[in-house]
Amino acid sequence: MKTNQSKSAAVIRHYWAKLPPSVHQFLKFGMVGAINTILSYLITNMCYYVIHLHEQICNLISFLITVLISYLLNSRFVFQGKEASQQPWYRALAKVYASYALTELVLMGLLLYVQERLLGIPHFIATFLNLCITVPLNFLLNKFWAYAHNGKRTE
Repeated sequence: MKTNQSKSAAVIRHYWAKLPPSVHQFLKFGMVGAINTILSYLITNMCYYVIHLHEQICNLISFLITVLISYLLNSRFVFQGKEASQQPWYRALAKVYASYALTELVLMGLLLYVQERLLGIPHFIATFLNLCITVPLNFLLNKFWAYAHNGKRTE
């Protein structure tokens, strides 16, 4: 007789198999993002409280490390299409850095300025709202640009 845990796993596998490949990718992308969020928090605070670096330097170090980790995990587990492997790794990595720089540094900065300074939205709400914009945008930029070769999408 199956245990409750194995029944639950079977139900999850059943529904996972019914999801379109793009939804699989988005969910895996979100898991990589969750890992990177935790790492970013740890790296930033370690640099600030343990090494005593300036907060912007801490953010830069965290950004550089977590985007590299994002590239490594996403290229291995999320965007594995044959088109992705046709371009040199350094080109895909540069595109990943560019897309995260655009969304996390430029867009997030602009959105936070408008939301907090002009609209008076509290920071903890504004950052959550921005995740609803930047996560799907990062996914699309990665899927259709960073990991695509010659504009072809990956599956």
